[in-house]
Amino acid sequence: MTNKRLRFGVNIDHVATVRNARGGDTPDPLRAARIAQEAGADGITAHLREDRRHISDSDIDGLMQILDIPLNFEMAATEEMQAIALRHRPHAVCIVPEKREERTTEGGLDVARDENRLAAFIAPLRDAGSRVSIFIAADIRQVEAAHRIGAQVVELHSGAYCDAHHEGRLDDRDRELEALRQMVDQAASLGLEVHVGHGLTYETVQPVAAFPQVVELNIGHFLIGEAIFRGLEPAIAEMRRLMDEARGD
Repeated sequence: MTNKRLRFGVNIDHVATVRNARGGDTPDPLRAARIAQEAGADGITAHLREDRRHISDSDIDGLMQILDIPLNFEMAATEEMQAIALRHRPHAVCIVPEKREERTTEGGLDVARDENRLAAFIAPLRDAGSRVSIFIAADIRQVEAAHRIGAQVVELHSGAYCDAHHEGRLDDRDRELEALRQMVDQAASLGLEVHVGHGLTYETVQPVAAFPQVVELNIGHFLIGEAIFRGLEPAIAEMRRLMDEARGD
């Protein structure tokens, strides 16, 4: 299919994590968003959690004011988060599972078990003009359920593939990569726009970036960690280079 340039979303959550570890105003996630924008990011992702452990309400307010590129607002399927999204009307809203005790988003949303509620939940967001994405595992039941409830986009969770690679479980890595490939194709065949994210690094990004049906990758934690050693702009530029190389750009 198309070899269209792959979009690159940069997640700035963990700039806020570092800020909140000590309190105060630094490092500033808005400054990180500006740098990412200048470094070639096609969008900014921010997850406003119910416990506000990293991104804050004021961060979302600020991002909506300063960005010239789209904001992808990650959120749980709660009334509070829906109200915030409807007030701001970001370009995109990604619905993710959320547990207070988890360190990060540990898996995909179980859409198949909650179709009626999620269909009703996302309808006002679509009506408000936000593109609705559902963060799911690379599983046929979840892909089909996301399509049935009216999502426009699915973001496939790449954590199992990335974990297997970094733990040296190469057979598992190859199986997880193949599962991703199959679900990318399946989702695209249903007319869903396909994104992939979670755990991607310089070592793992290219096989995923090479899937021609994938439209966007969302990457955050690794980039913020790498920025400690090489700076945020060079860290983003290197990821962009690897993505373009894999896509043949």
